Amino acid sequence: MVDGQNFNYYRNSGLIIALFISNSLTLLSLGDDVATGLGQKNILIKGLAIISVFMLTGAAVTTAGAVGFIGLIIPHIVRFLVGNDYRWILPISAVFGAVLLVASDIVARMVNAPYETPVGAITSIIGVPFFLYLARDRGGSNL
Repeated sequence: MVDGQNFNYYRNSGLIIALFISNSLTLLSLGDDVATGLGQKNILIKGLAIISVFMLTGAAVTTAGAVGFIGLIIPHIVRFLVGNDYRWILPISAVFGAVLLVASDIVARMVNAPYETPVGAITSIIGVPFFLYLARDRGGSNL
């Protein structure tokens, strides 16, 4: 069980690691060979990225439960809006993810009043068509 103090530790540590390696992630998006040629230690950066993802995922699931598609949809939308620089993608994804979750929660409360629809159902209604579009757009035309 995670108490409040440990939760804050994991969340803050994950955010610090993510922001610390954001430049390296941008470099890594150019390809392993290019990043290695520029002197980056790819194994270290990938390991730190995995640790950061585990910490932030655990903190998010502890807070909100298993709300699907938020962490999958938003980075793609933000990358389309701001480009491939992870110094911008990471913080803007956090803000856009919060906005999408609040909007989904409001819709979930209003769609079947006085009962409450699960927020995961609303995010799935948004997420599934988005990923079908993304799969078709990137060459998966046989879906």
